[in-house]
Amino acid sequence: FARERQARLLSGSFARGALSQARLSFSSSAALPELALPDFSYSPQPYTGPSKEQVLATRKKFMNPGLFTYYEKPVMIVEGKQQYLYDETGRRYLDAFGGIVTVSVGHSHPKLVKAVNEQNEKIQHTTTIYLNDQVAYFAKELAEKLPPHLSSIYFVNSGSEANDLAILMARLYTGNYDVVALRNCYHGMSLGTMGLTAHATWKYPVAQGFGIHHVVNPDPYRGRFGNDGAAYAEDVKDMLETGTSGSCAAFFAESIQGVGGAVVLADGYLPHVYEHIKNHGGLCIADEVQAGFGRTGTHYWGFETHGVQPDIVTMAKGIGNGLPLAAVATTPEIAATLQRRIHFNTYGGNPVSAAAGRAVLEIIDEEGMQENCLHLGNYLLDRFADLEKKHDIIGHVRGKGLMLGIELVKDRATKEPAAAETKKIFEDMKDMGVLVGKGGLHGNVFRIKPPMCWNKGDADFLCDAFDAALSRL
Repeated sequence: FARERQARLLSGSFARGALSQARLSFSSSAALPELALPDFSYSPQPYTGPSKEQVLATRKKFMNPGLFTYYEKPVMIVEGKQQYLYDETGRRYLDAFGGIVTVSVGHSHPKLVKAVNEQNEKIQHTTTIYLNDQVAYFAKELAEKLPPHLSSIYFVNSGSEANDLAILMARLYTGNYDVVALRNCYHGMSLGTMGLTAHATWKYPVAQGFGIHHVVNPDPYRGRFGNDGAAYAEDVKDMLETGTSGSCAAFFAESIQGVGGAVVLADGYLPHVYEHIKNHGGLCIADEVQAGFGRTGTHYWGFETHGVQPDIVTMAKGIGNGLPLAAVATTPEIAATLQRRIHFNTYGGNPVSAAAGRAVLEIIDEEGMQENCLHLGNYLLDRFADLEKKHDIIGHVRGKGLMLGIELVKDRATKEPAAAETKKIFEDMKDMGVLVGKGGLHGNVFRIKPPMCWNKGDADFLCDAFDAALSRL
């Protein structure tokens, strides 16, 4: 029963049932087309480790069973280079998910590898009780990428930690307790951020979410007010006036919802909400864990696409290209609240991670990755729109830059989620050489969030594979 429940939760909505439907309904005997990946002049090292079967058996025996894998037959990844991944047989895959939106500048980027190796040879760990040049100058360089008022940086290890710390500082600074978040949001899996998250599939039945209020999600596709951001914002105002003491500590929002299915918030929503929050004594927090560092294309930070200025910004994932690194940026006045007691993070600001973070900032600028996200994202949206015209199962195409989503529905009028069909396409695309993400509450949204070094050939291969998989339904 426990494993069946877990399988259902992983898909967002009754995964095991959906898989059975897929097996019954999608019995196409047509062979998958043999699509050729774009040319890439790299040969992976021969793999000499244990077999995939041995690794899987060892994982099942010694790792927590709550840790799930993608696909009916899990893929074993042993090497990565730029936008490509290699399994133990040397087979190459196009990475369309970037290690869950974490690999920003590409797998094993030579400049980043060099920076990490050089720092490893000097010293790996000091903690912030001592001075270290890598940590201090990474804070400076990161702050220079943010609006001038966000000049104080606190390094941690993960997005969950960053969001926990942001809530703490907001409550200390304002003297208020209540925090407002969106339905369909995801902010982490610590006990604190689990309460902040609004997906039943990610929430255990334990005490959580004290002081957290979830408001109507401003989803232009499924939301009750369409793309009217001001109308959704009125729900926040009403909740503040009826569900709290009339004051709040903070409003928390992803600039584009990630796990929730690449949902772009309704136009004008954040400016109106920020005004309501300020009027009720709260701070505004932007979760840039997935949307930051140029991924949206038009701007370096996702919140800039909404024309707002947050009081606190949290970031992780792409900041370190896969190393355990995250940060909280805020004003000196808000940051000073932590001086009221002793606050410390053992690994936050690790010199090796800081060296990687500095390299990431340089690579994004030197290689024009933000601009690449803009142009390639627009190209993909155009191609997705063509697929939408061809395949009725595509209900909605959305996103910005290289943070895109494609939602599948059984019927465009009712918008019934096509979870089983999504599962089938998901497997077919893997078999054709594309590793893509999947999300949304019902598990019916493809998440396309690749390394930012993708090129047009990669985009075309993704679309051709997607078209072929859709055509087999």
